Amino acid sequence: MSDEVTFMRRALELAAKGKGFTSPNPMVGAVIVKKGKIIGEGFHCRAGDKHAEIVALENCVENPREGTLYLNLEPCCHKGRTPPCVEAIVKAGIKRVVAAMADPNPLVKGKGFELLRQRGIEVEVGLCQQEAEELNEKFIFFIKNRRPFVMIKAALSLDGKIATPTGKSRWLSSREARRYVHQLRQEYDAIMVGINTVLRDNPRLTVRLPGAEKKEILRVVLDSKLRIPIQYHLVREKRGGEVLIFTTPAAPAERIEQLRSLGVGVVIAKEKEGRVDLNYALKQLAKKGIISLLIEGGSEVFATALKEKLINKVLFIYAPKIIGGRDSISLFGGEGKRELASAYKLSKVRSFRLGPDVAIEGYLK
Repeated sequence: MSDEVTFMRRALELAAKGKGFTSPNPMVGAVIVKKGKIIGEGFHCRAGDKHAEIVALENCVENPREGTLYLNLEPCCHKGRTPPCVEAIVKAGIKRVVAAMADPNPLVKGKGFELLRQRGIEVEVGLCQQEAEELNEKFIFFIKNRRPFVMIKAALSLDGKIATPTGKSRWLSSREARRYVHQLRQEYDAIMVGINTVLRDNPRLTVRLPGAEKKEILRVVLDSKLRIPIQYHLVREKRGGEVLIFTTPAAPAERIEQLRSLGVGVVIAKEKEGRVDLNYALKQLAKKGIISLLIEGGSEVFATALKEKLINKVLFIYAPKIIGGRDSISLFGGEGKRELASAYKLSKVRSFRLGPDVAIEGYLK
């Protein structure tokens, strides 16, 4: 492995430290090298804080003039909540910038590189590009499509059931799997469930990781008739993040006002086949700056997301259990494909263990 790859992978490693806290910004890491050794490092900690390039420059143990800057993403050239990084790079006397990829944001895309070149700085692009794209896959998808990157997560038995005929599902997965799910929640901006999941489980939908930094997450419920009980956790407990319910014109007006008076957000959404139009809901979330969404249930929401081609990634956690029974609840509701040739296919599939459970992760083509 060349030194250049080593330095870039260090930048990627640093960038990943901001996972779950930089949204709607991308994760960025920066490494400054002079005479073959690292003299400064930094990463973007959270939205609104200093960018990685600035942190790395401030952390330099010697003058960075004539040094090389390694970045997993093109430096910004526009003023947002922080000044443009390109100006700081030029002022510091950096002679060369090596970036893994261009920023897909139209405000930046190629402009940052061009400004650096105009100021006499050598620019190289493409080192470890695939790794950089994978790291910021949610940000890249959102910028290109203007809707959240969607992952569905489900715990299920070996025979593909997510609950018994009576709706019991706690706890199907292991303690190790549940901890992993909380780590996953921390990486996403919002969690979504359908009202049947709420009625069955009375969930909190919070991020609970012992010893980890607390993160609030937008908690979203699809509830076409506002059946959510007032005494449930999502209505009464304010810790953990804002609660937003998408409903339809069929919801009683007095119920809408009651929930709003309790601090719950209620959006009257477009209706599709008697339910909340999921496409509409995702567009509204995008307007709120939500770039990633984790859907955790239930089977009808999963089925709608699948049918509407809104799913980017899946995580299925199989417990070594068999529930059985034709009335047990399957992972996907709705109508299935009639021919195997037209079945939905996954790519980039990987499997791993979570205690006694087996997780399968992949991308929907």
